[in-house]
Formats: sequence, structure tokens, C-alpha cells
Amino acid sequence: QVQLVESGGGLVQPGGSLTLSCVASGTIYNIGTMNWYRQPPGKSRDLVAKITTSGRATVEDSVQNRFTISRDNGRNSVYLQMNDLKLEDTGVYYCSAAVFTRVGSANTYKDFWGQGTQVTVSS
Repeated sequence: QVQLVESGGGLVQPGGSLTLSCVASGTIYNIGTMNWYRQPPGKSRDLVAKITTSGRATVEDSVQNRFTISRDNGRNSVYLQMNDLKLEDTGVYYCSAAVFTRVGSANTYKDFWGQGTQVTVSS
């Protein structure tokens, strides 16, 4: 089985910074694209940023120039550096990853999600 565990959330004032971390563990042969999603209160969960195995990163327009996604393949980890945080960045942040793992009697890619970490931006 594979687990993703996020950390680094918390309460921060507008203009502040936070760095989220997500570590994958378990039976992992390879990890494909890793993602960060955000779910504001009462709203849907939307993609914020993603990064391929080779390090090609994509961030959504709303967080362009403020958020940076990175990964450490040796540590099976993905990070989200968040700067100049705004009130609208508040929400639960989830990481997800396409993991090549053992599923039943076969090895295959499967998507896994973390439990989420709360980020609250408030003055």
C-alpha cells in the first residue's frame, strides 16, 4: 500500500509564506506526476500546481509568481512554496501522485491522495 502525508499547513497573515511538504511511502517503484490541489471552504477541489518526474512544473494562473512546486525524487517528496499569501488562498491543500506500485497481482500506476493540510490566511 502507498500513503501520502502532507505537512506544513497553518495560520498565516496576508503577505506571509508557508511551505507545504508531501512524502510518499510504501511499495513504490516509481512516481509520475505529483500534484497539489486546494479546496476552499464550501468549494470544489481544484488543481494548483503539478510537476512531472523530470521536473517540468505547471502552476495555475491565480498563484503564478507566488507559488513554486518542486520535488525530490530520492525522497519521494513534493513541496509547495507559497509566498505573498492572500485571503483567497485559504483552504485544505491536498497532494496527489501517480504511483507505480503493486496492485493485486500486477504492477501498475495508481493515483493516491493525502489526507490534506489546512492553510488559513487571516489577519
